[in-house]
Amino acid sequence: MNPAVAPAYPLAAGHVPGDEIRAPFGDRTVPWLLARYRNAVPDKVFLTWEPHTGAAAQSWTYEEFGIAVDRLAAGLQARGVAPGDRVVLLMDNCPDFLAGWSAIVSIGAVAVCLNTRSSADELAYFDEHAAPRAALVGTRFADTVAAAMPGLSWTVTTTGTDAFGDATDGPLAELTGIADVPTPVRIDPMAAATVQYTSGTTARPKAVVWTHTNCLWAARTNAAHAGLRPDDTGLITLPLFHTNALGYSFLGLLWVGASIVLTPGFSASRFWDVSVRQRCTWVSVVSFMLRALAARPVPDDHRYRHWSGSTSVLWGPTGIRTTGWFGMTETVSHPVVSELDHPDPDGTMGLPAPEYAVAVVDEDGLAVEPGVVGELWVRGVVGVSLFAGYYRNDEATRDAFTESGWFRTGDRVSRDRTGRLRYVERAKDMLKVGGENVAAAEVERVVAAVPGVREVAVVAAPDHMLGDVPVAFVIATERAADGLVSDIEAACERMLSDFKRPRQIRLVDELPRSTLDKVAKARLRALLANEVEAPAG
Repeated sequence: MNPAVAPAYPLAAGHVPGDEIRAPFGDRTVPWLLARYRNAVPDKVFLTWEPHTGAAAQSWTYEEFGIAVDRLAAGLQARGVAPGDRVVLLMDNCPDFLAGWSAIVSIGAVAVCLNTRSSADELAYFDEHAAPRAALVGTRFADTVAAAMPGLSWTVTTTGTDAFGDATDGPLAELTGIADVPTPVRIDPMAAATVQYTSGTTARPKAVVWTHTNCLWAARTNAAHAGLRPDDTGLITLPLFHTNALGYSFLGLLWVGASIVLTPGFSASRFWDVSVRQRCTWVSVVSFMLRALAARPVPDDHRYRHWSGSTSVLWGPTGIRTTGWFGMTETVSHPVVSELDHPDPDGTMGLPAPEYAVAVVDEDGLAVEPGVVGELWVRGVVGVSLFAGYYRNDEATRDAFTESGWFRTGDRVSRDRTGRLRYVERAKDMLKVGGENVAAAEVERVVAAVPGVREVAVVAAPDHMLGDVPVAFVIATERAADGLVSDIEAACERMLSDFKRPRQIRLVDELPRSTLDKVAKARLRALLANEVEAPAG
């Protein structure tokens, strides 16, 4: 019997794949990487789970993790999941997420990773857009998923605390107790492996597709950029449904056969205890983590070699160096990265990575001079070093690229005369809220639908811990109810993830305008920034 075939994903319009795009990994796919160290070092500890509940840590070797993945994969097949089917993953950080993701992609299906802070309205959109066949969800999301995602054929829930279930008992027993090994599947390296929804400048998130080759590129390139080694123990505290934890950390550490320590999320009070107890040597950080840890005492006996984050910085009294890098879901890895052996100046992201081409351009697409702010463009290979496209959105995929094949990041940066790049801001209608991208258009869509709202403009206000927070400026209709602000707040609570909801709703008589009668959002942002710099009283 011939194995089932996972179909290749149609690549972005205008990018014709040839034999050369398979060259980095030949016919290898994610299942090859999952088996690599299971065969080479089966008894080495691969994953350690550090719960926040006070329960003892649990560990699994490469062999034990592989057995769990095989059982889950076989159970998925027995429940009808076929190559190309989409399977939702909606759960907090836990070993079941990693095992579930690995099992889904190992049988040629597509793991659809959803943000755990998604509202019921957002889940309903994902259900309609991705048309998933099934879902693996944490128990706290089960009722919401049942109500918001009627298109699912079935759902299996897990507490995430009894990791992987057991062959006969546990939260995933209805999958793990069916068979020990899955039916072999032949997977095209250019087949879709995983989908992550990310905010753009549109009213709804876009579904970024990674192929199996993308995943292997993420694993190899991220490991190289972070300087990971087989003797490393990497800490993962950021959410696994995002590229940072899934690609930069999990796949990067897996590529070199290192060990992983996983926590339910970032906790400033527990960070150093876990780090010292598990002898962690590396972690990927974001800026709010550094701010939260700034006031915490640093133990002398930590074993960190360095950290990796958005900018290069010599952090804290211990002299831990955080090496900078820039990446996004669409770029798979980092088009810009700091040198490990020759640290870049504090505040810089680094130099163009050798695996990508990078340009900083003005509104006409022309290169800007050093010191001038411009948009960052990136060129790579679609389906390899760049994402395969936006699922069911060919127009957005085409718009993301120039005619000559450059990917427009929407991020504004500057470069100095040494070639090092500094991050300046996200695209004008994008906010960065505690590490989460938020499109102003997403928030405006919800607010504008509230009866009594004539016009709305959402912009970012600076926040010490989160970076940005959304603020909505609203012009009311003549017949608006007295409780309009409360109505807007209620609508945002129903329709939006908590991090997307406006922290302030300001009723105004008019909005500042540009010469083309567009809302001059820069003036609103400047107003909010001035208020932070010069608070009332």
